[in-house]
Amino acid sequence: MSATTTAKTNSTTPASTDKDLAERLRSAITRMARRLRQQGDADASPTQLAILATIERRGPITLGELATIERVQPPTVTAAIDRLEGQDLVRRRADDTDRRVVRVAVTGAGRKLLARHRSRKTAYLAQRLDGLTRAERATLADAATILDGLLQQDQEVAR
Repeated sequence: MSATTTAKTNSTTPASTDKDLAERLRSAITRMARRLRQQGDADASPTQLAILATIERRGPITLGELATIERVQPPTVTAAIDRLEGQDLVRRRADDTDRRVVRVAVTGAGRKLLARHRSRKTAYLAQRLDGLTRAERATLADAATILDGLLQQDQEVAR
């Protein structure tokens, strides 16, 4: 049975409860995340890529802020930044207003690595979407919008 056939079969079976739907979503998202990680880049670990993406998104950031955002211990962030800096993907610099504070920023090479990494994952997803019907793609577009909204709510609660 193809993935499309499986999806069609499962989509006609209504979730009897929110818990059932939550379980199906968790399972599908976990499997998709695993597949996307497999499309990753050999030049950096998933942790390093996540840290690099956070720095790119947030702008120059302290190691402490980065550890909090990534929900990892400071030594983990320090080790990852050391490796990323060794590959010229990030650079440390003193804060403009308080020279005692060190901030980390993404370099041009780091931006290129992230762009290549994202492009590879996007190509994988585009290839998978190619076999879907227009209605299935529209359903996924709606689901992506809803999931983005849920994630936005989480970010607002975390602030």
